[in-house]
Amino acid sequence: MTRFWISFIALWFSLIWLSCSFESQPPNYAQDIQPILVRSCVPCHQPNQIGHFNLLTYQDARLNANKINYTVTNGIMPPWPAEPHYTEFVGQMVLNSDEIKTITDWVAAGCPPGDTAHLTPISYQANRSFLGRPDLTIAVPPSYFDSGQVDRFLLVKVPFELPNDTFLRAVEFVPGNTRLVHHVNGDMVRFDFDKKKNVSDGERVVPMVLDSTIRDAYQRVGVLHDDGSYPVLAKSVVNYLPGVLAQQYPEGIGGWKVNRKNAFLLADLHYGPAEKTSTDSSYINLFFAPKPPERPMREFQMGTLGVSPIVPPLIIPPNKISTYTTEWVVPETISIVTINPHMHWLGKSFKAFALTPNADTIRLIHIPKWNFNWQFFYTFKKMVVVPAGSRIVVEGVFDNTTNNPFNPNYPPKVVSDKNGSMKSSDEMFQFIVNYVTYKPGDETVSLERN
Repeated sequence: MTRFWISFIALWFSLIWLSCSFESQPPNYAQDIQPILVRSCVPCHQPNQIGHFNLLTYQDARLNANKINYTVTNGIMPPWPAEPHYTEFVGQMVLNSDEIKTITDWVAAGCPPGDTAHLTPISYQANRSFLGRPDLTIAVPPSYFDSGQVDRFLLVKVPFELPNDTFLRAVEFVPGNTRLVHHVNGDMVRFDFDKKKNVSDGERVVPMVLDSTIRDAYQRVGVLHDDGSYPVLAKSVVNYLPGVLAQQYPEGIGGWKVNRKNAFLLADLHYGPAEKTSTDSSYINLFFAPKPPERPMREFQMGTLGVSPIVPPLIIPPNKISTYTTEWVVPETISIVTINPHMHWLGKSFKAFALTPNADTIRLIHIPKWNFNWQFFYTFKKMVVVPAGSRIVVEGVFDNTTNNPFNPNYPPKVVSDKNGSMKSSDEMFQFIVNYVTYKPGDETVSLERN
């Protein structure tokens, strides 16, 4: 009996030793770190994307380990401004506490590689598309910049012709110079075949100067039909903002009809200041659909240049933190798909929610620390149904003090939206909502990518 207990105790201590030995093993790259990087870092940290270094290999990760450790522990990276506990979105890049600890433990242990010999190489978007291989790629007219040049806003016409009328399921703007391109808001002009002889007439690039009107600029780029009539304009077809990945919705949701003769009208292609003499050669990827969308996307915009006024008017006094609101009652029941909050450098926080006629609150988004450099189009994991008669409320806080490190003015001065000025040193307060008309069951429709 004594021998049995001796053997049992010995086995027990052996199991404890093995358990402790296993738990004491630090995380390694192959097993623990690479999966985190692939999901939350590689979309930006790959060739020709906005990340300042690549994270495709163990050598990349080890070389930048201290940067990774600092940014994840301080909540700087991955860049996901929206509060994940308020609302969840498709593809949100948020690390949980266990993932952050895994990274810090890995760095503290000297970045052990693990079994990298059998790792599958990380694939990346060699053709610079996040939606796969495009059906057609159209070049945007190249732009040239002298060093030290300030913000530049352009109206750019990108004409194209097709052999037949068809449909688009997705449109993707790909910046050629990610250090310069800040944002793009673009529409699509659908010309009547018999009314437009040459889709390329007019100027291709027009500077958006303050003393010109949008109507003047449209005439210069040749938007009208040859008889002077207006073609069909599909709004907000192509967009880009820093950190924004291309959106693709489930089959049947969203998309546009496209004629034989067309043009993308990049209503404001915004380039930031150039540190050195630089060029940009961006392009647009088109993805065709075999049939028209069952549920075409619609859009409304609240706040600056939108359907609802800002209260009080967006005139931000110096040396103060000020709060502004804008509200709108939806006239029909809608199913919201994607939202886009927008402010400039003085933005401090942003919140949007809906109040239903039954006094229920529908959370839309909360950004507690606004960051002008990271502005996303947020797509819900499932459609958010907002009943007719609901009041959408948007609250924006602006910090026009010296405590705001992003304040473009020192000392602070009065800043306003100047009736929709796109200049980043002016301000904007907008909430853009993409939606479809409600159908029963929308609450359960997943918007996750396949």
